[in-house]
Formats: sequence, structure tokens, C-alpha cells
Amino acid sequence: MSSTTLRQRLLEEFFPGSTPANFVGGQWATGATEDVTDPSTGMPYSTVPLTSPSDLRSAVDAAEQAQPDWSRRPLAERIECLQAFAELLRAHGHALSVLESVDSGNPLPATRRDTGLALRYLRDWPAWAIAQQGRASRPFDDGLSYTVREPYGVVGRIIAYNHPMLFAVAGMILPLLAGNTMVIKAAPQTPVATLALGRLLREALPDGVVNLLTGDGAAGDALVTDPRVKRLSFVGSEQTAVTIQGRLGAGGAVKHFTTELGGKNAMIVADDVDLDEAAQAAVAGMSLTVSQGQSCQSTSRLIAHESIIEPLTARVRKLMSGLSMGVAYQDGVQMGPLVSAPHLDRVRGFLAEAEQAGADVVECPTDDAADRPQGGYYLAPHLVVGADPSSRVATEEIFGPVLSVHPFTTEDEALALANEVRHGLSAAVWSRDLDRALRLAHGVDAGYVWVNDANRHYPGAPFGGMKGSGVGREECPEELDSYTELKAVNVRIRPAPGGAA
Repeated sequence: MSSTTLRQRLLEEFFPGSTPANFVGGQWATGATEDVTDPSTGMPYSTVPLTSPSDLRSAVDAAEQAQPDWSRRPLAERIECLQAFAELLRAHGHALSVLESVDSGNPLPATRRDTGLALRYLRDWPAWAIAQQGRASRPFDDGLSYTVREPYGVVGRIIAYNHPMLFAVAGMILPLLAGNTMVIKAAPQTPVATLALGRLLREALPDGVVNLLTGDGAAGDALVTDPRVKRLSFVGSEQTAVTIQGRLGAGGAVKHFTTELGGKNAMIVADDVDLDEAAQAAVAGMSLTVSQGQSCQSTSRLIAHESIIEPLTARVRKLMSGLSMGVAYQDGVQMGPLVSAPHLDRVRGFLAEAEQAGADVVECPTDDAADRPQGGYYLAPHLVVGADPSSRVATEEIFGPVLSVHPFTTEDEALALANEVRHGLSAAVWSRDLDRALRLAHGVDAGYVWVNDANRHYPGAPFGGMKGSGVGREECPEELDSYTELKAVNVRIRPAPGGAA
């Protein structure tokens, strides 16, 4: 099957008339459009809506109208709706995974994994809502105080492009369980895989409970400033989060805002490790076969003891060079293209700057170069050795297949290197000495730390960052609580008539 035929069949499965549209109030919303590009070829393959601020406000209208009925439904009914959605996701999961590979450039094994993760979250996370409890106390002999959790109402979510389907699904489960309705704005680089979820939501959930739109910054601003949206979550860059924070008061309403932002994450490797195992972890930690290094949790700084740094780097280079890179939705491809031409240029700019500053920029040529379309946004993995630790390539999030390598001598030096950046999302520590590993794990400024592991999420462990990497935690019961407001009910208990006990 040709790429053109494959893409057309996918669009036919998910969209009426084979044209992606916004999903608002249970209906497909069309209008003016713009081209959307396949990063594997660099060529347009469809169109998506040009979402306006008024379109976004219509989505908030739909969510606001649907919310009272949704929140009054028993929790068991809300769970049943999500289970129906999960069954549809399972039935259409293969096609949706392929569509996401077309849309994002992430390789098929990775998008299939994301679909599996979404199904696991839909299966497991409702248990947190079932177990959620308030608190009660008896502060006086004639008084009872207890707390209950109430939904905010309409929740807005703005997602990033590196996991467009997973971020949408994972981001809707807990707000919906809490009784909220949602407006989700897809990333403008990867809107199609997110909008395609409307095909499943239309069958599983009441109209207006979840609304999906694409759009640029103007649409996002309309969501951020709408006073009816009291709870916002954002996945993306620190710079955009700061812009959103500056706009939160523009609608004249106080809002609860949480963020999952970028990272310049360290992998600290002591001198007592198995070098082959550590090298494999360094490559896995870069998310090259997941999203081409376009991951906020990528351990993109390898901080290794000076006695092992050369043989470790050689092993990492060999592993990176063994990857196959090509059209993301073809079987056998391990690494796809970057998401867009502007982002490819940005990553190349970091490499050129590092080389001009005297660093050794090492390309790790991948397999199958002849099979890649000339117009695709491909970039082989690169190692940057000898860069100044304070340089941009060593301190700023590149969001691509670039790993900088830095030596250390003492534990204090390793922690200083790891912590001198403004981000603090994730980190990895490798050592056979458990005392040393835990000293480093406790000393690193990061919200999610692996010890002798890499790039794996542990079910229920709160995921989120410190410093410039975000506010709030996800994938845990605490996230469920964050989509509710706490209400205290205080009751005076009157004595029985006649003074009876």
C-alpha cells in the first residue's frame, strides 16, 4: 500500500468526509482550513481547521452546558463511559497508532506503546476515584466537620506535540472522573491524532463532555482567559508557560494552573557500573526510539566519572549508530523524523553553535539513509563532547537527538553539574554502591529520579518537575485531587428532644 493510500484510509476511518475537523459538543465543526504536513515526507497530506478564538469559546460553551449533568452522574456511570471509550480505543488502536506516526513522526513501536499506556491508564486510574475519601473530625461534643471534593466545572488542557494521543487521553481521565468537563487544545504541529479521538468520544461520552480543537496561540489565549475555565493544565515549554501565567488574570477570574514543562536532565554514571548496561540506559534515556529525543524527560546530559567516560561514550556512539531511521509508519523503523522543518532548523542551530565554540560534535550515522524521503525532517543522533558546562548546548533544552557528555571527579562535582541548569524534571543515577546512588538521588534537583533505570514510569509514582520544569504532579492520586476543590461542611448536632441521649 502506498503512503498516500494509507493516509487516506486512516482519515476515512476517523473523520467524516476524510477531512480532520474540530470536535465540539459531540459534533464535527468545520470552516476555514490550513495544510497539515507529514514530517516523514515534508509534504502536506490533509488540512485541519483554522480555529478562531470564537470557535474556542463555543467549545467552552458546550463543556459548560454538559458539566452539570455529567457531575450529577454517579461515579460508576462515569467509569462505565470511560470503559466504553477504552473498548473503542482498543478496537481502533492500531489505526490510531499509525495515524499518530503519520502526524508526529514517532515510530510505530512507540505509538503502539502509547496506545497501550492509554488503555492501561483507562483501566487502572478509576480505582483512585473509587478510593478517594474526605476527612471527618469531631472538634466539639455537638459538632461534626467533614470535607468533600467538588469538581471545578470546565477544565482546559493544552498539550504538546510529542505524544498527541497519549497526552489527550491521559489528561482527560482524572478530570472526568472528578466530574469536570473538558476543552482540549491540540498542538498545532500534531493536531490530527488528537482530533481523531472525537470519533471514539462521540460514541462513548455524552455530547460536550470532551471537546477537541486545534489552533495556534490565539486559540490557546482564548482558553486561558475564559473566566469559565477555572482549572488549566499545560504540557509544553517553560517559555509558553510563563506567557500563560502572565495572561491568567486577563479574564477576571482566579484559576488553578498546573504545568509539565521541559527538562535538561542529567544521567550521572559512577565508575563502578557495567559499561554496556549504562550505555544502553543512556541511549534509552534519550527517547530516540520513542520521539527522536523530543521528550521533556530525556536524560540529555551524560555526566560520567572521568575514568570511564571515554569507553562509555564509545559504546553509546556505537548503539546510536545502530538505529534504523526512516519513514515513521513503516515497519522496522526505530527512529523517525523531527516534528517540523522549523524545529529541525532549531536543533541544527544548537549543533552549529556548539561546534563553533570548539566542542567536538559527533554525528552517529544511522542505517537506511537511502530509504528516507529527501523532504523529511530527519536528523541522526549526535554526541557533543567537550562543551563548556555553562554553554547553551549543555544547559538549554534542545528537544532533539543531541546528548552532551561531561566528566566529573567527585560526587559534589557531579551534583554541581547536574543542578546548575534551571530545569529539574527527571534524572538518572547509576552506581552499584547503593549508599552512593541514594546520596546522588537525594542530592539532584529533579522531581522524578531513576536509580539504575532509565525512562520508565512507575505506576502511581507522581510525575512532575522542580524549578523551571513545572508545577503539580501527574499520574497519581494527587493529580485526581488537583481537579477538585475542597469543601468543608460543618454541622452542629442538636441534643435529642427532652435531653435524651
